Amino acid sequence: MNVDTMRAIDFWAGVPLTFLATGLVRVVEGRRRRPVRPQNILLVELSEMGSTILVDPAMQKLKREFGANLHFAIFAKNKPSLDLLRTVPEENIYTIRADGFSTITRDTLGFLAWTRQRRIDTVIDLELFSRFTALLTGLSGARNRVGFHRFTNEGLYRGEMLTHRVAYNPYLHISKNFIALVNALLAPNPEEPYSKTRVGDDEIKLGKTTVTDAAIAAMRAKITGFYPQFDPARQQLVLFNANASDLLPLRRWPQPHYIELARRVLDRHPHVVIALTGAPSERDGLQGIPDALQNPRCINMAGATTFADSLRSLRIRGT
Repeated sequence: MNVDTMRAIDFWAGVPLTFLATGLVRVVEGRRRRPVRPQNILLVELSEMGSTILVDPAMQKLKREFGANLHFAIFAKNKPSLDLLRTVPEENIYTIRADGFSTITRDTLGFLAWTRQRRIDTVIDLELFSRFTALLTGLSGARNRVGFHRFTNEGLYRGEMLTHRVAYNPYLHISKNFIALVNALLAPNPEEPYSKTRVGDDEIKLGKTTVTDAAIAAMRAKITGFYPQFDPARQQLVLFNANASDLLPLRRWPQPHYIELARRVLDRHPHVVIALTGAPSERDGLQGIPDALQNPRCINMAGATTFADSLRSLRIRGT
């Protein structure tokens, strides 16, 4: 299912469904709105692979403060980003396939059963714009439901299903905003909005993944398959992610900008090899960059590498 289709469904179906779900949640809950101490916490972040890394300090704080059992819901294609740090146990990860309407429907219904089987008492919605994650959060059966709320600011209508509504701060790094969601659960009394606390730089400490020598060697072999002259002892590898996904096209440079940047890098640094990364579906679109440059030191590796491969390449000497 492509991004435009998902956006259309999220709007045309998401608005009425979140409205109806708001009423349903209020009727089912009745007066049972008192929060409980988190024991089984679920974090929901479906579409942003980078956020699964940046939320790790928040997950570490959840473990320190509550000793809770962490769970995660994510699109299946983005699960490799969770496998890097392995903060969440494999058996506690629920994946939703987004390759068609029937599969996403089946997996969504399965999610509603899974949260109850796992006795999820707390859900943290990490998304800012998705009505789909708002529905998953509201209908999860969890007593505590934490997420970002627009309040009087501009933003998408996502229903009123949260028990802990946090104001997103655009002036703070997203990792600190994620910590603010955790702080909402630590508040001794109800607040509106939640999380009127300062998040210090000392709270943002990213974990490290382990890269084996064998994995590094395998990545070198892939690179030399595209550029046989590559010598890690004397050359540096520069990765270009020249698409940055179709979810937020506004943050993506026009391709001529990448072409110009690549040309300047190659001209000024004769020891640099540029590798274009991306999904298999992006390969043809990215080919315009090496075609324009006509330089063998710019190689199109889109579709030939995994998310983990990109990190392994950082261990290659000089990257």
